[in-house]
Amino acid sequence: MELLKLEIVTPNGVIFDKDVKQVTLPGSEGEFGVLARHASLVSLLTTGVIVIETKENKTIAVAINSGYVKVEEEKTTCIVDGAVALDGEDNDISKALESAKELLKSTEASNIAIASAITKVEQMAKII
Repeated sequence: MELLKLEIVTPNGVIFDKDVKQVTLPGSEGEFGVLARHASLVSLLTTGVIVIETKENKTIAVAINSGYVKVEEEKTTCIVDGAVALDGEDNDISKALESAKELLKSTEASNIAIASAITKVEQMAKII
């Protein structure tokens, strides 16, 4: 399977920069997946969870509050205002989960979007 370069950038710097199999993004018009060689596009990102499948078949979830994404054939770049990663390597997953919930609750998104994102974060924390 071809790999795609994924970069997630916050105001504090790059928090993720690796080759991945695929990424699912919370677009303003709904979730969408990106694989290598995806058609180019730019989209707004809304409060939600970026789900990453690594080349090692590991799943990483990154809760975000808002931003945008630029998709190119070989690279996807997410520029987000805030992000909290839940990757299973954190010894204190419960602390990361609480940080993710607080980030999501701090947004100006609708209560439905926030509740949906928090539910997804909780589900991903169980998987990780």
